[in-house]
Amino acid sequence: CPPPPAAAVARGLALAVLLVLSPAGAARQARRPNVVLILTDDQDVCLGGMTPLKKTNALIAQMGITFLNAYVPSALCCPSRASILTGKYPHNHHVVNNTLEGNCSSKLWQKIQEPYTFPALLKTMCGYQTFFAGKYLNEYGAEDAGGVGHVPPGWSFWYALEKNSKYYNYTLSVNGKARRHGENYSVDYLTDVLANMSLDFLEYKSNFEPFFMMISTPAPHSPWTAAPQYTKSFQNVSAPRNSNFNIHGKNKHWLIRQAKTPMTNSSIQFLDDAYRKRWQTLLSVDDLVEKLVKKLELNGELDNTYIFYTSDNGYHTGQFSLPIDKRQLYEFDIKVPLLVRGPGIKPNQTNKMLVANIDLGPTILDIAGYDLNKTQMDGMSLLPLLRGDRNVTWRSDFLVEYQGEGYNGSDPTCPGLGPGVTHCFPDCVCEDSYNNTYACVRTLSTSWNLQYCEFDDREVFVEVYNLTADPHQINNIAKTIDQEILEKMNYRLMMLQSCSGATCRTPGVFDPGYRFDPRLMFSNHGVRARRFSAQPL
Repeated sequence: CPPPPAAAVARGLALAVLLVLSPAGAARQARRPNVVLILTDDQDVCLGGMTPLKKTNALIAQMGITFLNAYVPSALCCPSRASILTGKYPHNHHVVNNTLEGNCSSKLWQKIQEPYTFPALLKTMCGYQTFFAGKYLNEYGAEDAGGVGHVPPGWSFWYALEKNSKYYNYTLSVNGKARRHGENYSVDYLTDVLANMSLDFLEYKSNFEPFFMMISTPAPHSPWTAAPQYTKSFQNVSAPRNSNFNIHGKNKHWLIRQAKTPMTNSSIQFLDDAYRKRWQTLLSVDDLVEKLVKKLELNGELDNTYIFYTSDNGYHTGQFSLPIDKRQLYEFDIKVPLLVRGPGIKPNQTNKMLVANIDLGPTILDIAGYDLNKTQMDGMSLLPLLRGDRNVTWRSDFLVEYQGEGYNGSDPTCPGLGPGVTHCFPDCVCEDSYNNTYACVRTLSTSWNLQYCEFDDREVFVEVYNLTADPHQINNIAKTIDQEILEKMNYRLMMLQSCSGATCRTPGVFDPGYRFDPRLMFSNHGVRARRFSAQPL
């Protein structure tokens, strides 16, 4: 979509009149695809997170395509959401955690990254009307970063939650004006409020411009407050007892090894309750999806609308005796659902290609007709995969990176653990620390299903998993895998940590076109968070 000419602004009213009078002109406009992105908060896929969503599966998955290997480059809300908006890895958008100091919705983010997000390009360069409702970034609305009066560029309609997910007693920024909500289910339950705002937008929007909607639900994030009609659902459901549940994380980073095994009965009861409540909150998301699809169908717009459904990160409930959280490098935290339906997508498809949330921005811009060469995005357009194009050259690996968080002082509930840990449970199992800082190459090729990770600590601790033989990542094979593979993965990791744009899409270690080029390791684009070096194991 080329930039609209400057004179078009002055002719806008006349153009609208012409479109009304010209059925052919209106039809041409209507043929431009609409896009809806539904983003949930902390919804896993590995532990049954899609199971409660019967309507969503029927209306999106069965009517389109399910990506079986969809990942996030950082298993934490704000870095992951920044990757969706920018199409970039965290080392290029510089959002490293959920705090203002970590660049989450900071003034620097607003200045450097927000003007170039894909919604901003959709609106300014492609003429889309854009609608946002729900959780944006965890520190959005902070007084030190403009408060709720700040409306990011690129949004025609803005209904953003102040700070982190809640279901009641929250504040929305309604196009920059604060609106306080209480605890009356019929008017305040956030998932339903988002559904109603979305339906209102579809009712009153312009019919002469294509639209993009991003609906970002609080579910299934804590505090897991279900709608009243769903509080008795799934009473007999408990967290899955798979092979990595409630076991010691032997041969893993110290943070995993410190988890107490077996877990206490109270910890297991707590995580089972959390698992059940998470499912309960998702039933309202299922209702939202149904209402949205029905409204699009009633408007005659469903067949010309792409609908994406995904999450910002996965989740764990008892894996390796970690009670509940995300942040870790394992499949349960970095793998997410991704369902898409829309024009030209055949129903009931699955796709095993390795895709990531950095691909969403390029895909949606590609749908709109924007020249992706004009962006600095690290991701790839999924459009060829959605259309079922043959002989598509695709990635075989991608980067996962996370910067650990910790307090300078000791956790008051667990002083014996010393400084540097955070997110600790009453039995002194901690979910994060300063040196829980890692980077991984996640590889999925015809010959290898591998994850290689290095920690930025004094050990430069390494974890490697062969997911074909060990899908639950129980056995760290770093000390037994072929040394040549380790060296190649180490080089590939350094290259991906310094990549930007096209250099993030070069062939992986097991691709026929792979070659090691030291010059690619030191790109001038972006700032590398850290540098890993090969270490004997």
